[in-house]
Amino acid sequence: MPVLNIAFIGSENFARNLAKKSDSRDIESYVFKEGSGENSRILSFLRPLKYPDSLRPLLSVLNVTKVGVIEISALDSSLGEILVSFACAGIKKGIAVINPEEGNWVDIEQINMIFSQLKLDWQIYQSMPENHEIRELLFEMMNENNISEKSLILPIDQHFVVQGIGLVGIGYVQSGQIKKHDTIEVISSGEKGIVRSLQVMDDDVEVAYSGDRVGVAIRNLREEALHKGCIIVHPSSEVMVKHNHSSFLLNKAPFQKKLIKKDDIIHASTDMQFVVGRITNISENNIEIKWENPLWVRSEQDNKIILTQLDAKPMRIIGTTKNIVPE
Repeated sequence: MPVLNIAFIGSENFARNLAKKSDSRDIESYVFKEGSGENSRILSFLRPLKYPDSLRPLLSVLNVTKVGVIEISALDSSLGEILVSFACAGIKKGIAVINPEEGNWVDIEQINMIFSQLKLDWQIYQSMPENHEIRELLFEMMNENNISEKSLILPIDQHFVVQGIGLVGIGYVQSGQIKKHDTIEVISSGEKGIVRSLQVMDDDVEVAYSGDRVGVAIRNLREEALHKGCIIVHPSSEVMVKHNHSSFLLNKAPFQKKLIKKDDIIHASTDMQFVVGRITNISENNIEIKWENPLWVRSEQDNKIILTQLDAKPMRIIGTTKNIVPE
């Protein structure tokens, strides 16, 4: 069944009006299912918690989503950082709803100007629309392109042991598909296992496709092989490249004025990883970094890597890169 994963920034009440609450960790998920059987389609709203205090949940959401929904209650620095984050993640389509608290006001002309400057082609509502109107517009944004033909990339964000089932890893399939009885590899450890069973939306399935949040029961794999941010692939696929050191050209984030320099600490966010590194050399926007732990980058480099500096408030998003080379 087609699934659209949506980055949702807004109140819990707004989220509950759009979908049913499904899960809550550092990211809350809300699910709306339309239809049944093969004709069903799903909207999955992912709401990062602890933002703006913690940036990682927001970046994790942006790693796995294609469109956005933002409830705008005020025009402030947090909104600016959120919108820049969406632009850097390449989420060019979405819905913004202006809904200030009683007695407050948000300038629609300023909002339109910011979205235009960031090249965000979003539908902007000046007041709260009907819930069904939002959902229908999101269904229209559902990408029909099938990337399940690509190699498997499955970042894991949770894992645990279930009595009678064994080790289970949970994550969003980023590309490709995973099948029951597949042999899989955890690239960070190089250890292999066999898929015992799969669950999507609490249903046992034979195959999980790109976009699905899947629980993978794995046999012949140590629990220690899994950790938050590790990535499951098919063996010998060579879909990910290991970086201990990297060089790249920085595409600086819009509105970012901070100058970065040698020895600065940078975090890279991609495919649910959040890896810290130190700048070892810099010449204008050409940067070299040594990573504290390996950064795994897609060999096709078909997604953006978001670079952040956590002490650079109010704008912690430094920029992006795609053309990153291991040293």
